[in-house]
Amino acid sequence: MKSLISVIMCGGSGTRLWPLSRKALPKQFVPLLHGKSLLQLTLERAATLSHEQLIVAAHDHRFLVQECINAAKLHAQTKTTILLEPTPRNTAAAMAVAALNAAADALLLFLPADHHIPDNQAFARMVEAGIPLAQAGHIVTFGVTPSFPSTAYGYIQQGENNRVLRFVEKPHAERAQAMLLEGGYLWNAGIFLCKASTLLEAQRQHCPDILEACNEAVETQAMGSLDSVDSNFCHLGEFGFSRCRSESIDYAVMEKADNVVVLPFSSAWSDVGSWNAVGDLTPADDQGNRVEGNGYVFNSSKTFVYAQSKAVRPVIALGMENTIIIDTVDAVLVANANACEQVKNVVAALEAQGVQQALHHRHVARPWGSYDLVDSGERFQVKRIVVKPGASLSLQKHHHRAEHWVVVSGTAEVTNGDKVILLSENQSTYIPLGQVHRLSNPGKIPLEIIEVQSGAYLGEDDIVRLEDTYGRITR
Repeated sequence: MKSLISVIMCGGSGTRLWPLSRKALPKQFVPLLHGKSLLQLTLERAATLSHEQLIVAAHDHRFLVQECINAAKLHAQTKTTILLEPTPRNTAAAMAVAALNAAADALLLFLPADHHIPDNQAFARMVEAGIPLAQAGHIVTFGVTPSFPSTAYGYIQQGENNRVLRFVEKPHAERAQAMLLEGGYLWNAGIFLCKASTLLEAQRQHCPDILEACNEAVETQAMGSLDSVDSNFCHLGEFGFSRCRSESIDYAVMEKADNVVVLPFSSAWSDVGSWNAVGDLTPADDQGNRVEGNGYVFNSSKTFVYAQSKAVRPVIALGMENTIIIDTVDAVLVANANACEQVKNVVAALEAQGVQQALHHRHVARPWGSYDLVDSGERFQVKRIVVKPGASLSLQKHHHRAEHWVVVSGTAEVTNGDKVILLSENQSTYIPLGQVHRLSNPGKIPLEIIEVQSGAYLGEDDIVRLEDTYGRITR
């Protein structure tokens, strides 16, 4: 499908999969299925359809996106453009900026980044069936044939000649059951196919203010600097995009337009939008129990255990029924399976109470590698830092803390004031408060160090970046 551009939208926060998915690491970036993230799987699926991909993502997640692209190992001929949103503005804005960055007659396939569709061939056949309709000026959406009366999905009512009669928000159980008995209703997959000009004309008619703001953001967008790894990213204009209102494409356009058609998709699909949906991807035993990772169930039924910390501890479920248990290194969720849809509300409540784990993982990804917060106290903090081969942290200083570095494995190149030294395993150095410093890995294997911070304030915002490969200079 040479004329097709896959537009992958990955701006969601995914708080319904807390504690695994958090604001700083949404579910589309988490290696959730067989060591692969949902975004990586989406990139691989899209690559079977077209050699051009346009990704719309949050500015703060740009290096997570790049890591998923690298992991997907896309064909060398695949052209990938990454549009960075300075602030989240929902799907109507994301689709508008994508269409404004494409030729008017380009066919755009809009794909959420957090869906699981195991049969790529069936998906490709569905898209092919929609191309003639899209070329004829329709907005084509795809509805999944429902297998049970779900209250977690929206629905689309299909009329004659595939016309969409209406969109239905997530219904209560009785209404969902009635719609399935009535027939003609499909789950709303949130996947769309249309020409760029078709979408833009629909937005001119139904949400002109969103289109105007997005057009301003595109007119002022800019690529990253050529001397930085940021050069792969296109930064949307902040002023225009920030004044755009936040609204979904369903509300802004689809429920109002008269040229929307729907095609059914009968193969397996999941938006992996709750822990029940994640559990359904794991085979069940005779009692309906499902286990992912280092978990064990005894005298239990219909219980799902997700134990992320394989090397640390086993997770045991004893005498449980209809329960989900999600274990991560710094937070545990135990809930009745019927309450899964309330996890999002719980995360909001935790955030309001200042619980740090509501937003951040103990393990934090960085463009140069990662760090793990091992321990902390009133005036100290201990981190395990891993730096990728050839990568480097920013040249920086701190106003409120000093640091001790001990090399555990690999070779470290350390800038400490006006000195540059090499440290190997079991060697260490001390960075005084206010000293300009930098950590680099000149080797071929990952560099691992233990960092001990001490001082009156240890927040991540006490970093003054003087030089940075990743464009994060402190202004």
